[in-house]
Amino acid sequence: MNETIYKCKGYVLGNYWGGGQGSYPIVNLQTNTQKQLVELAEQKLKDGSLDSGMGYESLIGAKLDIEEYETIILNNKTYNRSEYHTELIGELTEEQAEFLESLNDL
Repeated sequence: MNETIYKCKGYVLGNYWGGGQGSYPIVNLQTNTQKQLVELAEQKLKDGSLDSGMGYESLIGAKLDIEEYETIILNNKTYNRSEYHTELIGELTEEQAEFLESLNDL
């Protein structure tokens, strides 16, 4: 039996009320496919619910630290494997993308 799930943490970049920009951790997301995960994150970016509580005037983009987590059961033994990669979403300038990429993984 094999089961794979996709999880992500990361940071959102948003416009503060009254001016300026900053970053804040995103809500933790989990789905069955990477495509679903990115689509969910993009939907939450558009509706403003991707940040985990900062409350921005509007969101610009985000850095998704994605984990592909696979569980394999073979001969009554359980094995786990993880792979990681980063994806940027939203309308980010090169400078904004570099800023998000410079933030440490959660």
